[in-house]
Amino acid sequence: MVVNPASGDTRKMQSGAFKDKSKPKDIRSSNITAGKAVADAIRTSLGPRGMDKMIQSANGDVTITNDGATILKQMNVMHPAAKMLVELSRSQDIEAGDGTTSVVVIAGSLLEAAEKLLARGIHPSAISDAFQIAANKSVEILTKMSRRIELNDRESLVQSASTSLNSKVVSQHSSQLAPLAVDAILKVTDPAKDDNVDLKDIKVICQLGGTVDDTELVDGLVFTQRPAGANPPRKVEKAKIGLIQFCISPPKTDMDHNVIVSDYAAMDRVLKEERAYILNIVKQIKKAGCNVLLIQKSILRDAVSDLALHFLDKIKVMVIKDVEREDIEFVSKTLNCRPIASLDHFTAENLASADLVEEVSTGGTNKVVKVTGIQNQGKTVTVLVQGSNKLVLAEAERSLHDALCVIRCLVRNR
Repeated sequence: MVVNPASGDTRKMQSGAFKDKSKPKDIRSSNITAGKAVADAIRTSLGPRGMDKMIQSANGDVTITNDGATILKQMNVMHPAAKMLVELSRSQDIEAGDGTTSVVVIAGSLLEAAEKLLARGIHPSAISDAFQIAANKSVEILTKMSRRIELNDRESLVQSASTSLNSKVVSQHSSQLAPLAVDAILKVTDPAKDDNVDLKDIKVICQLGGTVDDTELVDGLVFTQRPAGANPPRKVEKAKIGLIQFCISPPKTDMDHNVIVSDYAAMDRVLKEERAYILNIVKQIKKAGCNVLLIQKSILRDAVSDLALHFLDKIKVMVIKDVEREDIEFVSKTLNCRPIASLDHFTAENLASADLVEEVSTGGTNKVVKVTGIQNQGKTVTVLVQGSNKLVLAEAERSLHDALCVIRCLVRNR
């Protein structure tokens, strides 16, 4: 390499920079300290004797939990190395569902061990490679220790789910929630050929009121919306269910506009047209033999107008409106029918059948609509979680999710 004599001092500077080993060392120790701080913050919530954390978010909501991923999500972490540990717990939550606290505590302990090795002058790459070898060996040892589990051995599955629930706020209810999680997973899988579980097939619905003991598994659908209308039917046997994505209300134009009608005759004509338009839809619904109507939520106009509800009440149709857009896929999979997007397709063969649709009281003053006895039902199940207040309810839902994930892992890798 040819060097210009004039640039000799810059070369000196460069070699001086390389000689200064304190900067990388400082950065490493700063990263390790940040990682250890996150692990220490969460360590006390680990295990059956772990304590719960009370976190207040920016908008003033209070959360009480000992789920690692939830705690770290609520914490406002700025340091990049600490953020990596938060991401680590999040990916553990997505991948395995449980063990979000353990994974951060282990990572913190490994960083502490690495700090001692760095102090002895061992190169970071050597430490990293050694950790990799140790990880492979650990997996090998754990695999040797493990024993194969059969999915028809319900007792072992319930014990695994209970282990996950024992460290949670709702641990005293684990004897009820663990079998519930096992039954839910077994209901949506075929042990012979499935090697994974789609948790989207298990709909967890939270309802305030009652206690965690009232939590139940419903083989069918549950809607938290009450039947719409002034005097709707509360119970429909041998139900013919239509899931629609169109609105039963007067159409709107694409532009925003006002029509001013000053003439009474013209006003009557407008109302008459509206009445005729809605009557036509209602007649088509009656002709198809539908007696339970599920209407997707609409953001452009009312999904169903008061006049339409009046007519539907008269022909004894139970109307459940404002079914969320993201729930449509689950509902259509459970009922084994396609959502109906236009009135032309509203025919008897596009309807689903169920033995019973009824409004039932849950704990307290709340009511839900249950659909049971669905004919050729898809492989789905609904869990209705109840709790006396928001904090208990949210924690029960998180704990149940963890228990479901534990059983899912056993289905995936027996």
